[in-house]
Amino acid sequence: MELISIEDVRAAAADIAGTVVRTPLLPASWDDALWLKPESLQPVGSFKLRGATHAVARIDPAVRARGVVTHSSGNHGQALAYAARSAGVACRVVVPEGAPTVKVDRIRARGAEVVLVPPARRLAEAERIAAETGGTLVPPFDDRHVIAGQGTIGLEIVEDLPDVDVVLVPVGGGGLSSGVATAVKALRPSAAVIGVEPLLAADARESLAAGEVVLWDVERTQRTSADGLRTHLSDLTLAHLRDRIDGIVTVTEEEIALAMARLVREARLVVEPSGAVAAAARLFHADDLPAGRTVAVVTGGNVDPAVLAGVLG
Repeated sequence: MELISIEDVRAAAADIAGTVVRTPLLPASWDDALWLKPESLQPVGSFKLRGATHAVARIDPAVRARGVVTHSSGNHGQALAYAARSAGVACRVVVPEGAPTVKVDRIRARGAEVVLVPPARRLAEAERIAAETGGTLVPPFDDRHVIAGQGTIGLEIVEDLPDVDVVLVPVGGGGLSSGVATAVKALRPSAAVIGVEPLLAADARESLAAGEVVLWDVERTQRTSADGLRTHLSDLTLAHLRDRIDGIVTVTEEEIALAMARLVREARLVVEPSGAVAAAARLFHADDLPAGRTVAVVTGGNVDPAVLAGVLG
């Protein structure tokens, strides 16, 4: 299987310039060797805008005019809606029932049509809509252009911290971690790229150990508060992770909540549970990680106000 290259990531960087915010590296006040990459500062509140913008830019204009379709728990849907509106095309997003209301409302606010379905039916419904409308299906992670777009985060990390030693990146479907690892390993081969996932949705760790995609059923992954990390890897993302990341650590629900609170109170960042897992790994599992200058990717800030209030007590 052909993996994306650093040239693909650089092409994505050119495509997204002007639409996507180049987020800074923020030093963590509580840890002299930790920097935060706050993708929560994107216009749609998450890193997903990178991959969505690049994917839309690469669709033939005549085909793009028929619109785009995706399935998403929220952040990718918001990102694709934003990218589609910027390109002047229609967007339809299939959302699993139970997704955070704040995310669903924001997808609609960006002009997309929302279709709610049971979680297990999200992909099938998106495929049906794409076939019926002629729209292009833009997956949340299982797409080379999406992966390359997410990889621009790694490009920026190494540009801003050339001597980075460790990059901590959340793993759900694996698009972000695949792209970031591609860029970091190409530009800073000595750096370790470590994936982080919730203990209650640790299918990526099992997949890497098994050498094939391991599926956890929806009822099992729904237990984690990190709704953006409930998806499983694809063959494409697994191939990237097997080749380019240095391991995976898991974090508990309590650790995720405590990391959220630390990021809000001390980094002044509004973060959702999925966005806090990389920081949680550094906070609670530093002994299991390589030493050195570390960057934790804060993937998003689209959190339900009630969830945030509960974490802050």
